[in-house]
Formats: sequence, C-alpha cells, structure tokens
Amino acid sequence: MLPKFTLTRAVSISDAIRQTKSGGMIHAGGTDLLGCLRDGVFTADKIVSIQGLNALRGIQLTSDGGMRIGALTTLTEVASHPTIARRYTALAQAAAAAASPQLRNQGTIGGNICQRPRCWYFRGDFRCLRKGGETCFAVDGENEFHCIFGGSQCYIVHPSDTAPALVALEARARIVGPGGRRVVPLESFFILPRQNVTKENLLEPGDIVSDLILPPPDGIRSSYRKVRARGSWDFALAGVALALKAADHRVEKARIVLSGVAPAPWRAAAAEEVLLEKPLDAETISRVAAACVNGAEPLSQNAYKIDLVKGIVEESLLAMA
Repeated sequence: MLPKFTLTRAVSISDAIRQTKSGGMIHAGGTDLLGCLRDGVFTADKIVSIQGLNALRGIQLTSDGGMRIGALTTLTEVASHPTIARRYTALAQAAAAAASPQLRNQGTIGGNICQRPRCWYFRGDFRCLRKGGETCFAVDGENEFHCIFGGSQCYIVHPSDTAPALVALEARARIVGPGGRRVVPLESFFILPRQNVTKENLLEPGDIVSDLILPPPDGIRSSYRKVRARGSWDFALAGVALALKAADHRVEKARIVLSGVAPAPWRAAAAEEVLLEKPLDAETISRVAAACVNGAEPLSQNAYKIDLVKGIVEESLLAMA
C-alpha cells in the first residue's frame, strides 16, 4: 500500500528544480519510485511529477553528428528508434532487454540509469548500510545475485541495462540543478560504495538529468548481451556492452563495460588493453575474456558469475568478429 504524500506537477524545469531542492522526489515514469514507496524502501512527503515537461522528451541528431536523448524518452522509443538501432546498436539492444514491454512503455531512460538497487536486503525489511544501518546482510547471507567487483562494504549490483551501453558508447549526461547546468561523462556519474554507501550517483537535491548525449559513432560497432534467470522481465545476472572500432583487421579502439556484476557499470579497462592492436581472433578473444574477470572477488554463492562473464564476453566478441 502506498503511503500518503503530496503530488505536484512541475510546470517548467526550473519549477521542478525548485520543488525537489526543498525535499520533493522526482516522478518520471514512476516504475521504480512507486514500487519503492509501496514496499517501504523509503518515504516521501512530496512527489514532483515532471511528465508534462516536453522539453525533456525526444531523440534528435546533434550538430556534430551525435544524438541527444531526452531523459523522459521511454525505453520503448529508444529500443525502436531506427537511427539508434543502426548507429548505437548496443543502446537499442539494452533498452529492448530491460524489464517487460509494459514497463518499457512507461519507464524512461533517465529513470533507468537512476533506479535504486534491486538487492533483496535493501528492498526488504532490513536496515542495511545503504538505508543507514550498520550491516551489509549480503556478506553472510543470500548473495547469489550480488556483485563480484567494487563491493567493499556494500555488495549491490547496478540494475540498469542501458547504463553500461551508454558508458561503452561514451555518452554524457546533462544535469540541471540549483547550481545551473553541467555535463558529465556517464562513466563518472555513478558512485561506488567506497565513495558513498547511501548513494548510487552524483545527483544532489534539486538535480535532474535532462538529456543524454551520444558522440558521433565514428566507425564504432557495438552490442549488448545480457544473461538472466528468466527470458523476460528479469535483471542481468551478468551482461556486457561492447563498443569497438577496427581497421586493417585490428582493433584500434575498444570499450568493454559489464553489467550485473558491480555497484556501477563496470568498465573492464585491462581487457580493453589486451584487445587493442590485436586481430579479433579466437586466441585474442579468449585472453580478453580472462582479463575481464581479473580482480573479481566473489561472495560465498556467486562465483558462478566469473565463468558467466567469461562466456558472454567470448560469445559477444565472436559474434562481432
């Protein structure tokens, strides 16, 4: 049952900033927010709907040959956009892999990258570290779906499919807030537990993601591969977003970003180095897959993710080859 709250509808971006700075919570698609409120994950006295702000919608080409995606653009619109599918394939595949058709019709790309963790301790009746408690219950508890990278004191995984694809494609987020407008690389947008155990991103009260900006593809080919327990409406056990550029049968640029294995989209920088200036052959692909899991620190029940990551990386690179 939803708790009581006041609902207001922002009439402009500046109005939304003003109302959320004073304590309101943003309502975009609402697919995550309303579930969290219903389940008592957190409370809110005021909800500020930005659904009527058409300036935050739409997909357009930019003057430099890139693309701008408004934060209120639905996942269905992203997945079905022909230019995104052709030029930024990983993003279209990631949006299509998220949730169910009904949720993709309602959920927004801005909300997808800002959604809260799906950890069953965070979502359940446990006062864990992320909710101001003193314990991460996943350490000694049921942790088969938790992270193998970047956990330190909290072992959530970031639930977004579009975020790793956007990071692989070097997207930037335009943020509007009380301090004005700023643009940040999406790779820098997310926060690990060692930086702040109560937050997942750098947004402050009053801040709103207004747009996502993609650079020109410049010969980049990309893909997103996700493995989940069920065929639909499920979060990634592990996934990989690839963005590669090749010339003369050798890889000259590579970005490999993992999903479902860390508290933020996890860039496998060491694996990228293995791939550079190499042909995309079976030997190189095997070495890259092994490098992707260097430094993994599984918990008691999730070591299977190591082999899973290696398998999907190999599969995705072979498909691209």
